[in-house]
Amino acid sequence: MSLIKSISGIRGTIGGKVNDNLTPLDVVKFASAFGTWLQNNKNKKDLTLVIGRDARISGLMVNSLVTATLQGLGINVVDLGLSTTPTVEIMVPELNADGGIILTASHNPKQWNALKLLNEKGEFINGENGAEVLALAENEDFNYAEVDDLGKYETRDDAFDIHIQQILDLPMVDAEAIKAKKYKIVLDAVNSTGGIAIPMLLDKLGCETVKLYCEPNGQFPHNPEPLKEHLGDICELVVKEKADFGVVVDPDVDRLALVDENGEMFGEEYTLVAVADYLLKNKNGVAISNLSSSRALRDVAKTHNSEYFASAVGEVNVVNLMKEKNAVIGGEGNGGIIYPELHYGRDSLVGVALFLTHLAKENKTVSELRAGYPSYFMGKKKIELTPDINVDDLLTKMEKEYQNEEVSTVDGVKIDFENNWVHLRKSNTEPIIRIYTEAFSQEEADKLGDDMIAKIRSLI
Repeated sequence: MSLIKSISGIRGTIGGKVNDNLTPLDVVKFASAFGTWLQNNKNKKDLTLVIGRDARISGLMVNSLVTATLQGLGINVVDLGLSTTPTVEIMVPELNADGGIILTASHNPKQWNALKLLNEKGEFINGENGAEVLALAENEDFNYAEVDDLGKYETRDDAFDIHIQQILDLPMVDAEAIKAKKYKIVLDAVNSTGGIAIPMLLDKLGCETVKLYCEPNGQFPHNPEPLKEHLGDICELVVKEKADFGVVVDPDVDRLALVDENGEMFGEEYTLVAVADYLLKNKNGVAISNLSSSRALRDVAKTHNSEYFASAVGEVNVVNLMKEKNAVIGGEGNGGIIYPELHYGRDSLVGVALFLTHLAKENKTVSELRAGYPSYFMGKKKIELTPDINVDDLLTKMEKEYQNEEVSTVDGVKIDFENNWVHLRKSNTEPIIRIYTEAFSQEEADKLGDDMIAKIRSLI
């Protein structure tokens, strides 16, 4: 079974049986549910939705199904075609639309696709709204439009230009400082839409782009999640081309990873750290990440007399806390940069522009910049439990066990020790506790995870 229904949308593998995979009938059902939910909650007759897709093979088929379904409900559609998640998020308010749907399964392999749902602000719908959409899909209580009331359809081909211009207009993006450096950058866009958008941005910033896997044909040449073990080709090419650094994005361009001039990973966690360093140096404020992200962001915020807060895991939770704290910068340790001066969504394009500005003004190489940040190492483990064990009770016991430490129960249990931390989260689908750790060495991070597993077992 490869169909996952969540409050933020629906994703699954293409083909197979209805309700088990992302079949055409499932696409139509959930597009109908979201369109119906909008109609039920908007006090207006004519609704408009913005649609965009990444380059995965099934994208055009899914796009056709979603577009026709929305028109069948009487909703107007503005189709951006090949796009990025942040570009669709930008264009919803730009066009005064009532919402949007992004067709992407993000870093999942090519057989996956998804419908990600946006409100009128171009932000992911919240949990309450998502639950309402899922209920409508379950009941299939849809009322389609009569022939004279079908929705209109139009396309736009200027969305990337609008997105990039908004980035260039940001006061904290110094295009002239970047142009003066004449950076040479290798780009791995995993044969998706980053291969269109990122070179357009880099060209505007006076950079030379060496393209690697930039043909938007959806044939991912490696696992599309931008992790070290998948990125050997770009690491080699950066060195071969004597480039200043490398840029890696996932298929929908909301995660940004960097490779230094020596072909070494900058560290996905440190994309946000570097951008925050630049912004907080110029404006004291608040930085936000989630509880499973690196402590390095907190450390950098402290050096600039700024505050740091951690949210529950999930982009919606990060955004909510950013709004509450009026944060200068936020994001997730997976390379997701959220810069509220532009919009409240993870955006690799603005991440690239801010990182380039920081690099140019510091007048350092990428490896020199990275060396200036504290080095942490993360570990990920899990402990499988029998179904009869109450995971919530176990986590409560762990909270009490470490009550003299700094403990957060915002999302599972996170225990902050002086020199390291551990974050325990239960799986929503299995009797499993996931264990995330961070320390000054990989050995220490892994040992902390093992120690936590032993402690949990002692409490069963």
